[in-house]
Amino acid sequence: MDKDLQSIQEARDLIHKAKIAQADYAQASQEQVDELTKAIAKMGEAHAKELGRMAAEEVGYGNPQDKYTKNILASRYVYEYIKDMKTRGILKETDRMIEVAAPVGVIAGLVPSTNPTSTVLYNSMIALKAGNAIVFSPHPTCTKCITKTVNLVREVIADQGFSPDLVSVLPIVTMEATDELMSNEETKLVLATGGNAMVKAAYSSGTPALGVGPGNVPVFIERTADIKEAVRKIMIGKLFDNGLICASEESVVVERCIADEVKAEFERNNCYFVTGEDKEKIASILSNSRGAVNAKAVGRTPQQLADLAGVKIPEGTKIIIGCETEVGPKHPFSREKLNTTLGFYVVDDWKQGCEKCIEILHYDGMGHSIGIHTKDKDIIREFALKKPVSRMLVNTPTTLGGVGLSTDLAPAFTLGCGAVGGSATSDNVTPMNLINIKRVAFETNSNYNITGQDNSSDEGVTEEVVEKVLRQILKEVADSKF
Repeated sequence: MDKDLQSIQEARDLIHKAKIAQADYAQASQEQVDELTKAIAKMGEAHAKELGRMAAEEVGYGNPQDKYTKNILASRYVYEYIKDMKTRGILKETDRMIEVAAPVGVIAGLVPSTNPTSTVLYNSMIALKAGNAIVFSPHPTCTKCITKTVNLVREVIADQGFSPDLVSVLPIVTMEATDELMSNEETKLVLATGGNAMVKAAYSSGTPALGVGPGNVPVFIERTADIKEAVRKIMIGKLFDNGLICASEESVVVERCIADEVKAEFERNNCYFVTGEDKEKIASILSNSRGAVNAKAVGRTPQQLADLAGVKIPEGTKIIIGCETEVGPKHPFSREKLNTTLGFYVVDDWKQGCEKCIEILHYDGMGHSIGIHTKDKDIIREFALKKPVSRMLVNTPTTLGGVGLSTDLAPAFTLGCGAVGGSATSDNVTPMNLINIKRVAFETNSNYNITGQDNSSDEGVTEEVVEKVLRQILKEVADSKF
């Protein structure tokens, strides 16, 4: 059989098996669901180092230690956040309303190369916590570590007495199989974590989807900030797994009155400001011929980037920084880069800083995240009111803050960008995004005479009476009385 046809058939088989398994799992109690997610969390934490090492070796970028940390976040931290969520049966009951949880069914999970094993752990836990099954489509560059993680999850599911078909992975990765997974009528939701093209495909599949957009996070350092702390935290965020997380810092915007001090602090911490022809060479490798992120530069160290561009940088350079004044395709340092480079902008005051950040977001990153380092609460509020983002991270590494490691945001690897960013949600996705809520509503208003006319009649409610009331309502709407 042709490989593409075989992959489509295998996708159909996995979806059907998942549907059968989910129908049985939907009868599980809250206690059984909680025990299963707890067991997966323990397994994920126990294998976090091994899976992190496998991911780093297979994809060839990032670093094992930070991928280990991601796996800990995706297992221990996610579990601690969701463990007390009620996701089965009646969620809330009053004499006016009853709210009942209903799983969505079979979910298609698209896994990126940037966070392969951690995404599988995270998606598996939130899908199962919500009572669903999930079938994964792995990124073709890291099928081994993704399949290994899925198999470990399946073992836990079987040990808990449920069908391992609740979680599965496409054995043959083709575009045709992924399209089938997303568009199959038995798939009820697509959970898309990955690049812009992947997310657009998910939203175009005809199946409801939750996805993310590009990050391209700008970070503003305002004059009242602790500059040493601000630079330290920006570097922590940028260097985490070589800048692979979508919430990673991508550009730094500073006020002119502190610009020299900020620059000196970056240089003191072995960051290199690249200029002239060398800057142009580095810029040329940040995007590919189509203007998208250059996969060859993703997750690379400064030395790897310098070698790729053919430039020399000081030994021990931690981050390559390019000064910019403009934003757009002709200025690659202004885009999402997903590596160890930063754009650097100088503005006159916080109002210009606000506008520059918005300009960066409009070019690439609408709806995602922004960072700010300041002690001025009024400026924080002004930024919060004006920025087209779903999360604003204050005095913290945006990478760690965005995924909920250094903030009280939900620990997550699917970070919604809201309608402004082309996403169906602005949330850090949790099990509550993966259930439907049925509502039982009791009568609370017995006064049906909304037009104020006396429609009482000995003959009771007739079609003529109903039609008369509807005509009156339509007339009042047309007369703009409502």
